[in-house]
Amino acid sequence: MRPQAHALFLAFALALSIALTAAVADTRLNSNQITNSLQGVSDTPLALTAAELRQRAVDNVRTFPGPTPVDHLLVIPQLDKLAQFTVEINFDFNSAAIKSESYRDVGAIADALHNPILLGYGILVIGHTDTVGGREYNLGLSQRRADAIRAALIDPFGVNPGVLQAVGLGEEQLQDPKHPTAAVNRRVQLVNIGKRFCFGRSGEQFQCP
Repeated sequence: MRPQAHALFLAFALALSIALTAAVADTRLNSNQITNSLQGVSDTPLALTAAELRQRAVDNVRTFPGPTPVDHLLVIPQLDKLAQFTVEINFDFNSAAIKSESYRDVGAIADALHNPILLGYGILVIGHTDTVGGREYNLGLSQRRADAIRAALIDPFGVNPGVLQAVGLGEEQLQDPKHPTAAVNRRVQLVNIGKRFCFGRSGEQFQCP
């Protein structure tokens, strides 16, 4: 290869590498994405508690036993109407241990929840799984994972524990029912359930009336 051609090739390769790096950087999760998605608060707060949501999932497994029935996925219309954001958080296999590479995304979630726009709003942290494993087991696994994310948001990221509730729905709400083992089903759903805490003139925090 001639020196000039070699130099042009190296320049092209460098430019391509920079472009690819920029593209990857642009697709990484950032707190503004989360804030913008969660700030559209509905006038109708969620009437169900975290415990009731968990029970809905348990009841779905008992009512329709066996492999997840695509025709009987858990539907919660109230939840679908609320402002929400979905993110993939990676865990160790068959574990609730958050992988190190996902802590940046957990940090981005925390940054969004520290934003004054969302301050004091209640957030559901809902864990979902694919269909690998039994349905009852996946309910428990998704709950442990949701609990792990809630715990990480509180410590080390300093989110007020009073605004966070963790719920595991297992494989009862598949994102892609046609591909039940696909990675897209292994996700964390953040849902804004309305104002939980209000603030006085001096910044003091109290339960909203």
